[in-house]
Amino acid sequence: MIETFLIFIIILLTGMAGYFLKSLTISGAFSAVLVGLAVYLGFSENGLYLLGAFFATSSLWSKYKSSVKSIIEEKLAKGATRDWRQVIANGGAAGLFSIIHYITPDTTWLIGFLVCLASANSDTWASEIGSLSKQDPLYIRTFQRVEKGTSGAISLLGSIASIAGSFLIAMIGFWLFNLDFYLTCLVFLFGYAGNVIDTFIGAFYQQVYVCSQCGIETEKKRHCHMPTSRIKGFIFVDNDMVNFLSGFFAALFAIMVIYLTK
Repeated sequence: MIETFLIFIIILLTGMAGYFLKSLTISGAFSAVLVGLAVYLGFSENGLYLLGAFFATSSLWSKYKSSVKSIIEEKLAKGATRDWRQVIANGGAAGLFSIIHYITPDTTWLIGFLVCLASANSDTWASEIGSLSKQDPLYIRTFQRVEKGTSGAISLLGSIASIAGSFLIAMIGFWLFNLDFYLTCLVFLFGYAGNVIDTFIGAFYQQVYVCSQCGIETEKKRHCHMPTSRIKGFIFVDNDMVNFLSGFFAALFAIMVIYLTK
């Protein structure tokens, strides 16, 4: 009982630290605490270690050379400080699989949890590190070079970072949860696949707006202190929805593979 109380305090303090370090807004800190509690409920301390590795490295890369990325952030709906939508988009599915595992313990839910975090880490590393590439990325719909920060675009540096991000979570999961080689490879491959799904949905379905004042194409609904106009994409498919769906779908595909190979 005392141990559980102490862990609750640590989760709470971690959320507060995220707020004071400007990695999270107030709503983001509250949501991070809820996700942390869900993960602890399902996977105890080991789940929190893995979740912490994701949030720590994501925040690190978000802050790294932030001044260089300031121009790119004009195109992006999200910034370096995450609100509740971004926290749920990246950790909500992992929290969901944690709760399911608590109710009905099974290895498949553990793999779903791990793939969700591997996908989120893969996508975050691809975005944050890829934006530092010297070359403009390629847009997967046209294979033409586009501005950095364009959803659905890829670069060599971003792709390498994406692979590394998924690999890190898979290796930590292997160590913390004593996974065998097959399940570790599954987490790694589908974690990376989550980033590929994210890129695909971003290119074909994510909403994009244009600012009538400066003409920039952006994910933001307001720019230059004015409402922007949607020029493509589905109205409900914003960046947060793309992030959530890509990790969730990748986890479901991994679970399907496990069931089909049993």
